Amino acid sequence: MKPEEFTDIHYAVEEDNHAVITIDRQERMNSFRGRTVDELISAFKHAWADRRVAAVILTAAGERAFCTGGDVKERAETGGYGETEWGTFEIERLHRIIRDIPKPVIAAVNGIAIGGGHVLHVLCDLTVAAENATFAQAGPRVGSFDAGFGSAYLARVVGEKRARQIWFLLDRYDAATAERWGLVNEVVPKEELLDKAREYARKIGSYSPTAIRFLKHSFNADSDHMSGISHLAFDGLAQFAESPEGMEGARAFAEKRPPDFSPYR
Repeated sequence: MKPEEFTDIHYAVEEDNHAVITIDRQERMNSFRGRTVDELISAFKHAWADRRVAAVILTAAGERAFCTGGDVKERAETGGYGETEWGTFEIERLHRIIRDIPKPVIAAVNGIAIGGGHVLHVLCDLTVAAENATFAQAGPRVGSFDAGFGSAYLARVVGEKRARQIWFLLDRYDAATAERWGLVNEVVPKEELLDKAREYARKIGSYSPTAIRFLKHSFNADSDHMSGISHLAFDGLAQFAESPEGMEGARAFAEKRPPDFSPYR
């Protein structure tokens, strides 16, 4: 897929040393459907192959949301996330490419990062957050979960107690709290967000690309065993999402009512 064919995201190479990938589904709070995921994978592949690109910035359009995860409304209406290039929802593949691309990925979180959007920024190598950014998980509330990198690797980042707090209580927390917990590297005024991310990218672009590549692989090596857990988790999630319990969460979200999970206890 070529960048000029993208409909859900934008892709650009800036200053000939970094790529900027921007999710643009503002009418759906930058949630992702199947096509969005396909386009993100394609954009990361372009960045991987482009020898000019030393780092990748992942951000979103508007000021309300970075990404609110999978499009739960579409899932409630259709039972899935829409058509995809290969007929499968490739979110696990997107997670892998963010980790595997031998160039640092910088999340520039411009608003709400919740659910699968929270997982995306956790998987990035660095995160810069706007002062108005908020963070949360939502899976158990909408009949979903990420029992792979989204939880196991999160525990590596913030510690077991904080990770369990994020997933079990589903509270929202602000950018200052995220920085204090070690989940983001820096918090800046919203109008300075992309400039700060570009500053990170320019610094990385001035260093030895081979050294950066080996460092990224080295950091990943310690946690790559989680990919096996991730495979199990996503296979289980595919089954769970189609169950009555899983669909209750999605339908309740679409109908703007509290879910009733009591029959499944």
